[in-house]
Parts: sequence; structure tokens; C-alpha cells
Amino acid sequence: MKTLVNFLEEKEIEKSEIFVHLKCSVTEAEMLRYLAKKYMQGQDDFLVLELLQDLYESENYEHLEHLTELKNLLELGWLHQQSFTPMKISEVTPLELLNTAVGLTPALLKLLQEGTLDVDLPDVKPYADHLEYLQDQFLRIELYQKMSIIRQNVHEHSLGIDRVQNKLKVLEKRIEERIAQTVETLVLDKFFKQKKMDQKEQVIFIALLREEYSATDSSLREMNTLIDLISLDEYDRIKNRSLLEDGSNLIGDGIIDYEEMLNPFGGISRSFYIVDEVLQSIIHPQKNKKVRRLKLNALMSEQDIFELIEPETSLEDVVLNKKTEDTLQNLMRQVDKEVVNRLVAWGVKDKKSGIDARIIFYGAAGTGKTMTAYSLAKSLKRQVLAFDCSKILSMYVGESEKNVRKIFDTFYDLCEKTKTEPILLLNEADQFLSSRSSGISSSADQMHNQMQNIFLEQIEKFKGMLIATTNLLENIDKAFSRRFNYKIEFKKPDEGQRVELWKKMLPANAPFDDSFDVLALSKYSLTGGQINLIIKNTAYKVAVREKPVFTQKDFLEEIQREKDASFESEKSMGFLNK
Repeated sequence: MKTLVNFLEEKEIEKSEIFVHLKCSVTEAEMLRYLAKKYMQGQDDFLVLELLQDLYESENYEHLEHLTELKNLLELGWLHQQSFTPMKISEVTPLELLNTAVGLTPALLKLLQEGTLDVDLPDVKPYADHLEYLQDQFLRIELYQKMSIIRQNVHEHSLGIDRVQNKLKVLEKRIEERIAQTVETLVLDKFFKQKKMDQKEQVIFIALLREEYSATDSSLREMNTLIDLISLDEYDRIKNRSLLEDGSNLIGDGIIDYEEMLNPFGGISRSFYIVDEVLQSIIHPQKNKKVRRLKLNALMSEQDIFELIEPETSLEDVVLNKKTEDTLQNLMRQVDKEVVNRLVAWGVKDKKSGIDARIIFYGAAGTGKTMTAYSLAKSLKRQVLAFDCSKILSMYVGESEKNVRKIFDTFYDLCEKTKTEPILLLNEADQFLSSRSSGISSSADQMHNQMQNIFLEQIEKFKGMLIATTNLLENIDKAFSRRFNYKIEFKKPDEGQRVELWKKMLPANAPFDDSFDVLALSKYSLTGGQINLIIKNTAYKVAVREKPVFTQKDFLEEIQREKDASFESEKSMGFLNK
């Protein structure tokens, strides 16, 4: 404690042992000495107003002139705010600090105790194993995090960031020296060299690896946080975004990947993770057998129940009734990772990963239920395993009850073998969801009831995201209705939406007769699926003509044919905003 005593007792403070390390003026050093004396008396926080009034005249407001010096001490990192809502020091005026509280930082206390801020690292020696090497690398990430925080809160040339940068340089040099002395191969270091990863790519990778070891839901996985970690300024941030975009070395080489989520404010955020095969090779380098999760596409030939859908459209591409659109957007916000984490913390949800949601899409055929399910999956960056429920009775005669369990068992088996959990889509689920028979019934009714009971049981314990589509909500058994979190209605488009649908679906490069009037066509009450079908049928008819020109009459004939046919039972085709 000699350094501390010297600082407290030296008459000429500029001659104290640590003054040269403080990088501040004599007046500022006197402030620090005054606070250090108060600290020795048991006081660890101080009101700025009282501090200045004790040190300087207050009658003529002379003490206010020293606010700038106090702000400088905050920027240097010798003082910190004790407020519950700390301000961004670089952006506040000195006067805003007058009624706040400050305290001595751990950095200053260490300087007072030891007389130096140099990093106290053990002697350089070879790494005993890859875990010891990772320990140094994770410490490296902590220093990058500290620099990122300092850059966001104080002037970037402050002493605070200089100290952390010096520590980082010493640590990185030490890591290089220890690697050079290590005879055994260090898995991570070898991996970096094989992939020819530069320093910034390495920092991103180690940050994500640290998250895997710590098993937390830290924001270090978030795109902007990772970019801040390796960026010095705004220009650097813009340039470094390319490291985490599609086509970059990290993503293109299959080293890392990301999930896209709609955040509570309506924007899309990316959460990054290390690809499982790469992660296992780093965490378990001694295992000869690689732990590998197969892609869902590679597993489809092993089953005959589901159709795998790779969604091509997001919710932004689908034209929907405003109320339906609002409900879906609200659903997206509720499955955001931050919201899920809150639910886990509150004890409402029992796991931190995955999305639990059971949804019914109901409405007339052609209103976009199936297409919206695909688009929702695209927005959540999920694949879709689709099953046509109308086929359940015909799959194997007399085994319908068994097949209901097989739907869910196969789904869980596929999820277990893959990295990302797909969405289970049950199309035309009316017979599963309809009211069950009561009283004396035929053997067919008994089988149907038994099948529904099994389905109800599976819905009750389902984990993940399930979407069932149906035409009539009124016929759904109340027991099923209670098991679904969301019931979202798909209404037929109004005239304004039909105008938009016609314009978006009409072939862009086709020739149209002068008589063509899209507003007149929009007067007819049609669903998106019907408009899609009418346009295709009209195109086939026009394409075979010697002079292939679309006329108003062509469309009116197909509209009438569609109306006469009354294809209300046709499968929903959906409609897009392209």
C-alpha cells in the first residue's frame, strides 16, 4: 500500500509515484486524491455538487468551472457513475453531471494499490492442452468486449481504451509465443490456419465458441454486437458487415450459420452460431467419430409421410386482409428470442430454444392459408414438413389410428437428426379437428373418434411449431380449439386487394388489348387462388393463337367459367405479391 500512502500524503501531487500514470492535470489529480481520502473513510460514492463545493468556492459559482475537469476524469476511466441510468459520457454536457454521483473505478484502485496497470500474466510456457489455449482466447474476447463498451460510452482516445488495448496486445503476443513453444497440435489454431481466417474472422469465431461453452443466451450472437466487437468506428462497422453476410468466407465455407427472427420492433435480426460439425470438432477433438447432424433434405427418402417444402416467399410477399396481417405480425413478435427468454425467466416456458406454437389457419379455399404458412416459415428461416390430412384414411386400410401416431413420431425423429426444427404443416385438417361422434355409433365412427383422440393427445404434448389449415372453424371440436394458441382467419380479399392481386399476378411481358381494364376485373368477388387459376387458364388459351393478345373478353369468359364451376373445394393455392 506504499503507493496509496504516497499519493495521499505527497504535498506536491505531481511528484507522487502514480501521477505520471494518471495522464491528467494537477487539478484533476487533486480531485482524485480528495475522493481517495473519502474512500479510505468508508465512503464509496460522492455527489458531484458536494465534491466541487468542498474543494472550491461556491459563492461565486467558481465550482462550476471545474465540471469539465471532472468529466475528463470520467472519460479517462478513473471515475465512473453510480447512477442506475448511466449517461453516455461523450455525449453529455458537463452541467448534466452536476447532480449525479461518481465513484473510483477498479482501475484506479488497482493503480493506487500496485502502482502499475501492467498486465500480470504468468511466465510464457507451452500450452498443456487445447482447453488451456481456449482459456486465453476467451480472455482475449473479454478484452474486445471491454473495448467495444468503452467505444460506445466514452471518447475512443480516452485512457480507458488505451489501457485495454495495451492489455490486448500483451495477451495476443503471449498467445503467439505460447503457440510457438507448444509441440502438440492445437485444434483451434490448426483450424484457423486451414481455413485461412484473418484476425477479425477469428475474433468472431472465438466469440461464438465462447457462447457455446458458457451456454448462455448472450447478445454476442447478434449481428450488430459481433460487428461492434471488431470495429473501430462507423466506417469500420459498414465495412465489416460483409464478414457476416451470405457469401462471406465464414458462411460460404460452412463454418457459421444464422437464424433470422423478427424482433419486437418489426425488424429482422440475425443470431449466429457455429455449424454443429465444426463445433464438435473443436469441443471434442479427441473423438475420431464426427458427431454430425444431417440436413433434412438428405433424410426425406427414409420416410413416405411428409413433403419437404423449402419456402421461397416471406410474409412481405403475401397479400392478406389487414386484420390477418396484423395478427401474424403480432405472432412473429411473440416468438422473438428475447420474448421467449423472458417467458423462460418468468417460468412460463420451460426451455430456452425452439418455438412452441400451435396455430389454426381457417378460411375459404384460395384465401392463401397454405402459402402464408410457407411464408411464415421463410420469415422464421424454417423448412416445412407438410402432410395432407385427407390422405390419412387411405394410407393403410384399418391402420388410421396407428398412422396418426406415425405422423408425429416421424416428425420428432426427423427433428432429432437435424439442426433446425422444421414447421409441421397439416393441410386440410378438417376431419382431425371436427366434432367427435357421441352415443351409439358405427365401427367407422368409433375408428374416427379413436383417431381424433390420438390426434388430440399428440397436439396436447406437441413441442415446436404446428400449423393446421381448415375451411370451417365452426365445425372444430371445442377440445381441439382450446389446444391451439392462435386461430387466424383468412378472409376473401376486398376490391382493393383484388386490384393488387390482379396487377401482381398478370404476366408482366404479355401483350394486352386496349380494351383490357384491370379495375373492371377486380369488381368480381374472387379469391387469390381463383385469380391465379383464371390468369393461368387465360394464358394457355391466348398462347395458342396466331396473334397472342390478352383481351378483356378472354378474362371475363374464364371468370364466368370459374363462377359456374364453383370450385370452392379446390385446394388453396395462395397468392403472392411479387
